[in-house]
Amino acid sequence: MDADEVLTQLRSVGNPRNREGMARYGINVESALGVSVTELRKLARGLGRDHRLASGLWKTGVHEARILAALVDEPEKVTPAQMERWARGFDSWDLCDQVCSNLFDRTPFAYEKATEWAGRDEEFVKRAGFALMAALAVHDKEADDEDLAAFLPIIEREADDERNFVKKAVDWALRQIGKRSRALNLAAITSAESIGTMDSRAARWIARDALRELRSEAVQSRLARPRRFP
Repeated sequence: MDADEVLTQLRSVGNPRNREGMARYGINVESALGVSVTELRKLARGLGRDHRLASGLWKTGVHEARILAALVDEPEKVTPAQMERWARGFDSWDLCDQVCSNLFDRTPFAYEKATEWAGRDEEFVKRAGFALMAALAVHDKEADDEDLAAFLPIIEREADDERNFVKKAVDWALRQIGKRSRALNLAAITSAESIGTMDSRAARWIARDALRELRSEAVQSRLARPRRFP
């Protein structure tokens, strides 16, 4: 199946009501068809991994086709140049997060790009840096605590960005890193406390939200149990 055939299939299952719901959640629906992520995942399973198809889907510019591209692409064939091209095409928080947490975090360049993009000016490229940090904290089971702790100074440095989509991604990264292990929880709490002293509404919001979860009984109880990865 080629990109045109897949796009035809996407159009056939698009739902205007879904599109309206997406807009209410702050998703840019200018190029959206109203296809649910559940439907996209189902379609991706049927298509299998296909780097060429992923490239074709991305080039359509259709919102759901681009999310589907991340679900079917082959991480080992993704290059830094492709990551840059796609990141420049991020125009909505959900597209950014889906690509980062389903594809980019599985590439050998994920840590490099997380660090680089977190310092960029473009709103969704910067968000992508922190979305990658959050995804790596969850998905990279081989990472040492030190690998993820290296992100904390960057999180502190960028915590005063007042833009909503950046602010929420910084908070997301801090919380996910802090839920990874006992040592990272303590380190993330220290970072959050430092962020809370900054003269920035965004930073104070991040600190409050992160500390509420990182100090919660649920997180502390889970971290007290032996660490197990599948």
